[in-house]
Amino acid sequence: MANNADEKIDLGNDEEGSDAGSKKKKSSVLIMLLPNLLKFVAIGLGLLILIVTISVVTFNILNKGGTSQTVVSDDEAYVGTRPQYSMFSALPVIRSTTKDPSPYSVVVELVLGYDLNNATAATELTSRLVELQDFIRNYFSSKYNADLQPDKEEQLKQDLIEKLNRRLNTAKVRAIFFKQLSTMEM
Repeated sequence: MANNADEKIDLGNDEEGSDAGSKKKKSSVLIMLLPNLLKFVAIGLGLLILIVTISVVTFNILNKGGTSQTVVSDDEAYVGTRPQYSMFSALPVIRSTTKDPSPYSVVVELVLGYDLNNATAATELTSRLVELQDFIRNYFSSKYNADLQPDKEEQLKQDLIEKLNRRLNTAKVRAIFFKQLSTMEM
């Protein structure tokens, strides 16, 4: 019986010892797994760095060292979204001559762009149609053939817009579009 009592005592001690032993086993298992876990994390980080490095190098090679492949010429400034205009196209074809010593014949057909929601502008332009036609004819009669060449067209448009807006009351011309602008030696 002494053996049985010892065994019971030993069994009781084993249960208490097993809790302490299981805690030691759990912590020893974690301690044993920690180097392996750290090794896999290090491998993962290394692969991530390798992939990012390869991607950056490949992108730079394809992008020719990081230079932009889009070429924007200095002649064309970025305009963005172009505004919409109401168009006044009631002006007829206007014929005139230039101021040159041997005059050139000028044929102009243009459309005036004004603010989209300006109803008074349309009324004013319509009511002053003959006056506008006469002004535009006189304007082109005061120009030399060299002033009417395609390379000076934007400057010509801006000048004409400014002069037209000084003559108009409420309407403001915002853009001019040439349907036709031609000169021919007489």
